[in-house]
Amino acid sequence: MTTGIARIGAAIVASTALTGVAIQFDATLAQTGSVGQTLWTLLRFFTIWANIIVVITFGPIALGRHVSPRRVGGAVLAILLVGIDYGLLLRGLLSLSGGALVADTLLHKVTPIVAPLWWIAFARKGRLGRRDPWIWAIFPAAYLPYALLRGMAEGHYAYPFINVTKLGIGQVAINALLIATGFVLAGYMMVWIDGRLSGRPSRLRPTR
Repeated sequence: MTTGIARIGAAIVASTALTGVAIQFDATLAQTGSVGQTLWTLLRFFTIWANIIVVITFGPIALGRHVSPRRVGGAVLAILLVGIDYGLLLRGLLSLSGGALVADTLLHKVTPIVAPLWWIAFARKGRLGRRDPWIWAIFPAAYLPYALLRGMAEGHYAYPFINVTKLGIGQVAINALLIATGFVLAGYMMVWIDGRLSGRPSRLRPTR
């Protein structure tokens, strides 16, 4: 049973992500003038997908529904990747103002902080295992070919570190491998933290 304060916290997390997506939608709509084009543009970005996953994961928790620890962990790790990649690779590349700046702050900075904090404070611990980081990695692994195909077809890549035209496929492959490795390692760190906070033996090792 999720406590009242945990549900309130989950509502804050979901609302933060949803508000960021909504403001970004409005800012993009002002540029495109088309709802369909706005949706297509936004769904180019891993950031938007990750924040949507946060909404559909934490929203049910806020309503008192059961969400598996694996699903929560995957959502938290995905949005954490957004925050880390933004801080290391994307910060300052665009000059933003108004709604776009507010959305950028919520999507790339606030949600990647509040979601992991909720997980540390309220998520049920001791339920994650060695396979989970690889299961979580399916999402970014599926996103990469989607983003590359869209970039090649449209001539505009979602992120500069996957720009095949400028970097070449070899460098993009290296970049993707480095990010994927960091993602999986961060996933194992989450599993380790999960075990430590639960007070149980780490599930990174087989039980004897």
